[in-house]
Amino acid sequence: MHPAFSVLVFTVMSGAGYGLITLMVLGHMSGFAPQEDSVLIGGGVLALVMITVGLLSSTLHLANPKNAWRSFSRFKTSWLSREAVFAVLFYPFTLIYLAGVWFQGAEVGTFVALCGLVSAVLAMVTLFCTSMIYASLKTIRQWNSSLTPVNYIALGLMSGSLLLAAVQALFAGELAAIQLQMAMGLLVLGAVVKVVYLFWIGKPAGSTINTATGFTQASVRLLDQGHTSNGFLNNEFGYTVEANKLVRLRLLMLALAFVMPFLLLLAASSALTVIAALLVIAGLLVERWLFFAEARHVVRLFHGDQRT
Repeated sequence: MHPAFSVLVFTVMSGAGYGLITLMVLGHMSGFAPQEDSVLIGGGVLALVMITVGLLSSTLHLANPKNAWRSFSRFKTSWLSREAVFAVLFYPFTLIYLAGVWFQGAEVGTFVALCGLVSAVLAMVTLFCTSMIYASLKTIRQWNSSLTPVNYIALGLMSGSLLLAAVQALFAGELAAIQLQMAMGLLVLGAVVKVVYLFWIGKPAGSTINTATGFTQASVRLLDQGHTSNGFLNNEFGYTVEANKLVRLRLLMLALAFVMPFLLLLAASSALTVIAALLVIAGLLVERWLFFAEARHVVRLFHGDQRT
């Protein structure tokens, strides 16, 4: 699949924002994380900005962005519609929670606390719906797996934990041990689920020209492609990247998103924690580019590919 930069920004930014608000609210309500007003407000505003930028960027790849409102009309059958509905529902609860923290401080009342918990739940539900947009597509084997939502949620929480630690470092001037431990643990979890996903998509499986035509006794080869010039299907679904380039990008992604941030967190430095958070975002942009570039739609069989 051809990676659209607007979709890369959307999935990475919104995923990190949802992960940040979820961990921040749960840490605040449970008392495990620092509860400075400035950290809660700063983290909440950062999360809202990232989510809003992500959602707005998701409309840029549409041929007619002004029709984006139609995504709300198919809630019963479309994961995209569910994502849109839950994304909008997320805002009022989050704004009430942040307003409560602004006026009441960290010791918020029951209603504000309940709104915060609802916003955290909606954040994870929205992120799950985003992942299911891709996981529900049976025509793309690399996406049609339970590993897709697991990766989206794990990487969203991982990037959110790094952002939360960075916000703590910037607004409170110090790092909490529990936040560093959580960020390091989620980095390890994110790396594990990503490596498992990469291993799984590399296994020979999926449709082939033989299975598509039903001729399973001999090798089938396409003699003539079904087109005379490139079109939408070739450009979008026929996107191909050289194998050695994919290997280099995978190594770059693992280094930026997991290895280097983990090493920087070991120093327990405020400045290095901010750098680690930025590296994670950069690494996840590469990760999401690979997520699309390595996906192979079954329509490619019609244009000469031997397998998907």
